[in-house]
Amino acid sequence: MSRHVFLTGPPGIGKTTLIQKVTQALKSSDVPIDGFYTEEVKEGGRRRGFDVVTLSGKRGPLSRVSSDSSTSRRECRVGQYVVDVVSFEQLVLPVLRNVNQGSDAAKKICVIDEIGKMELFSQAFIQAVRQMLAGSGTVVLGTIPIPKGKPLDLVEEIRSRKDVEVFTVSKENRNNILQDMLAAVESCRQ
Repeated sequence: MSRHVFLTGPPGIGKTTLIQKVTQALKSSDVPIDGFYTEEVKEGGRRRGFDVVTLSGKRGPLSRVSSDSSTSRRECRVGQYVVDVVSFEQLVLPVLRNVNQGSDAAKKICVIDEIGKMELFSQAFIQAVRQMLAGSGTVVLGTIPIPKGKPLDLVEEIRSRKDVEVFTVSKENRNNILQDMLAAVESCRQ
């Protein structure tokens, strides 16, 4: 039986949009939910990076395009982006820790959008996600990238877990998958 629900698919297919729609539907049903999603930051029509946005409305940088072509040994980089691990951890780790607090009879839902290369520079984040997946009090609703290039250990761990249901989002199904996702999340809360 599934305890967690994840979306996967190519970049730009609509995973974050689907997560936001599911989140709104659950919030409107008074389901206890917290977490975060990532959002593109654009300037002049060009992507300049990504922000982390918590469901409570806090926002901070995840990454920005680096104008410096020389690479500092201490920088965490994904392509042209420099990842701000400190900002990411300051926003996300308290949310992940607080989701498990309280004694509600109904399982809480934690949105984690996404578990990808940028987020995986944080060892504390990896540890928090593993603890949440292993615990019994929280349903994780998250996104993971499609397999490409070198496998990401935590992503492959999640993909192979027997208690995780993974939905693959495509252009063909992205407008029809919402109800299936909501049903899967509700099933996990039972």
